[in-house]
Amino acid sequence: MKQIISFQGELGAYSHQAVAEVFPGQEALPCHSFEGAIAAVKEGRAELAMLPVENSTYGRVADIHALLPESGLHIIGEHFVRVHVNLLGVKGARIEDVKVAMSHTVLLGQSRGFLAEHGIKSEIGADTAGSAKHVAELGDTSVAALASELAGKLYGLDLLARHVEDNAHNTTRFLVTAPEPRSVPRQSNMITTLVFEVRNLPSALYKAMGGFATNGVNMLKLESYMLNGSFTATQFYADVEGHPEDEGLKRALEELDYFTSEMRVLGTYPAAKFRKTLS
Repeated sequence: MKQIISFQGELGAYSHQAVAEVFPGQEALPCHSFEGAIAAVKEGRAELAMLPVENSTYGRVADIHALLPESGLHIIGEHFVRVHVNLLGVKGARIEDVKVAMSHTVLLGQSRGFLAEHGIKSEIGADTAGSAKHVAELGDTSVAALASELAGKLYGLDLLARHVEDNAHNTTRFLVTAPEPRSVPRQSNMITTLVFEVRNLPSALYKAMGGFATNGVNMLKLESYMLNGSFTATQFYADVEGHPEDEGLKRALEELDYFTSEMRVLGTYPAAKFRKTLS
C-alpha cells in the first residue's frame, strides 16, 4: 500500500523533489500552504509531511519554526536537497528567444548573474513549479521559468540551461514529520530536536546551555523567536547530536529542564548522510 506524503507547493516544487528522493514510488500530495500540509497528516489524508526548515543561503523557514512545535507532528527524519535552478522553456524554444523568466522571488534572486548575462528580465511568479506550469500553459517561446528539472519533466518543458544559480552550494534541509513519534534504537550519528523556554532567572540561558558543553554534547543549531508577539517570552529551537538515552545527552536534558519553564522533544532521528559531506 502506497504512502501519501504531503508538501507545500505545486507538483514539481523542490519539496516534491525531496519527497521523490526519500520516498520513491510513493504518492506526493501538493498543498497550498504549510498549514495545509500539516493538516493533511493530522486529518489522515497523508501519512507524513515533508517540510523545509532551513536553507543554506536564506536561513530558517520562519513559518515552520512557528508552526511545527504546535502542530502535534513529530520529526522522524531529515533530508537535504541541493537546489539546482534550471531555465525551462516551451517546446522548440531557444535560450536566445527568452526575454522573461518567471519564478519565485527567491530563485530569481539566486540567478541574477545568469539573467543579466543573457539580458533576461525577471518576473515574480507564485512559486517555482507554479511558474513552470504557467509557462507551459502560456506556450510563448519568449517566456521561460526558473525551476527544478522535475518541474520541467512534469509540465513538458525543454531544459534550456542547467544549474544557472549564482550560489553553487545552495541547499535546503527538510524534515520528515509524522503524527506519532517513532521509536528509534540508539545508534551513531543521531539528532534530537527540541524546543524550550527558559525560566525568568539571571543567566538562565547561559546555565541551560552549559549542560550541553559540560556533558560533551554537540549543539548543531540554536534558534530563538518571540512567542505571540511578546518581547519577553522567547522560545528556543535546538538540534543536538545524540539520542536522549545517551548518558551525556540525558544529563544535559536534565540540566536544561531545571532552567526551563517548558521543554519538548520534537523528534530523535538518524542524521542524513549528506551531513558527512559538510565536515
